[in-house]
Amino acid sequence: MTALLELAEQRLPQIIDDALTLIEVESPSNDLDAVTRSAKATADLVHERLGARAESIVVEGRTHLLVNFGTSPPQLMLLGHHDTVWPIGTLARLPATVTDGALRGPGGLDMKLGVVQAIHALALVRELHSVDALDGVTLLITGDEEIGSPTSRSLIEECAAGAVLVLEAGGDNGELKTARKGVSLYRIQVSGRAAHAGLEPEKGINAAVELAHLVITIAAMSAPDLGTTVTPTVLSAGTTTNTVPAEACVDIDVRATSAAEQHRVDSNIRSLCTRHPDAAITVSGGVNRPPLEAAMSATLLALAEHVALQNDLTPPIGIAVGGASDGNFTAGLGIPTLDGLGGVGGGAHAETEHARISAIAPRTALLAGMIRSITTEGISRVE
Repeated sequence: MTALLELAEQRLPQIIDDALTLIEVESPSNDLDAVTRSAKATADLVHERLGARAESIVVEGRTHLLVNFGTSPPQLMLLGHHDTVWPIGTLARLPATVTDGALRGPGGLDMKLGVVQAIHALALVRELHSVDALDGVTLLITGDEEIGSPTSRSLIEECAAGAVLVLEAGGDNGELKTARKGVSLYRIQVSGRAAHAGLEPEKGINAAVELAHLVITIAAMSAPDLGTTVTPTVLSAGTTTNTVPAEACVDIDVRATSAAEQHRVDSNIRSLCTRHPDAAITVSGGVNRPPLEAAMSATLLALAEHVALQNDLTPPIGIAVGGASDGNFTAGLGIPTLDGLGGVGGGAHAETEHARISAIAPRTALLAGMIRSITTEGISRVE
C-alpha cells in the first residue's frame, strides 16, 4: 500500500468511532436545537482531529460550520452537511452500530460519515506534509441541506472558489457523481368561487375542476427523451363536501439535466391559464437548484482517476443521478464540482441506510490525495 492508503487504514477504527459519535447526535433539519447540538459535536471533532476552530454561522436559527485553513485565498472547498431527514428518537430502533461489515444508523451514509472522512482526509494531508499543506482549503458543513438549503445557499456560493468536492455518498458501487439534475419547485393555486353544491352549484367556480385541467397540462410538460420530469405531487381542494371548492392547489416537482430545460418548463408553468374566465391562477416558486452538468465535473473526475492510480486505489468512474445536492449551487456558478466523495453503501433516507466499512479507508485516501494535488498543482495538471 502507498503511505496514504496505509495511514487511512490505520485511522479506520478512529474514523468509525467518530462517525458513530456524530450519528448518535440526532439532527433533523427542522429541529433547530438538535441541529445546534449536532453543530457543536461536529465542531468539537474538527478541533480534536485538526486543532482548528470551526466558526459557527447561525442564520434564522440554523447552525452552519466554516473552517478556513491558512491565509491564502481559497482554492478548494470541501462541502458537506450535518443535518439529516430522521426525527428525534429514530436511534431507538435504528441504533448507531457496525454490523455485517457496515456502518449503520440514521444519517450515517447521508452524510455524517462523509463529514468525518473529510476531517480525517484533511488530517492525513497535514500528517504526511505539514499544517501549511492545507493553506487555501475551506471546509463548509451546513445544517439545512435536507430541506433545500434555504439559509445556507448564499453562504455556499460566497465561500466556493477554485474547486469544490462534495461529501455526499457515492454510488452503490463507489461511483463518483458527475452529473445531477437541477430541481425546480412550484406551488400552483387556483381561486374560484364557493357556492352550495346542492342548491346552486352553477353560481360557483369550481377551483378543483380548474386545477384538474391544469394538472394534466403540467404533467405533459415532461420531456423523457431529454431527462426532464414534471411531476404533480401534493394536491388539495375544497372545504366541505357540500361546497363548490373556491380554492385548490398543487405542488410540482421538476427535474432537468440542463438549465435550458429548467427555463423551458418555468416559462410554460408561468404561462398557464384557467379555463373559466373568472378563475385566477397564482404561481409561486421556481428554480431551486441548477443542474450539475457533466462538463463541470470532468476535470475533477480525471484528477480523481489520476490520484487513484498514483495511490494503488481502484480508479473511480462517474455516474449521473436524478437527486440534487449543494454541489448543484457551485456548479451553477461555473465552479468545477465533483460529488459523491463520501461514504459508499446504500439505503439513504431508508431504514436500510448503511455504509460499507471496506470502502471507508480507500475513500478517505482518495479524498486526501485530491486535496493535496489541488492545493499544490491545481486541478488541470493530470498526467
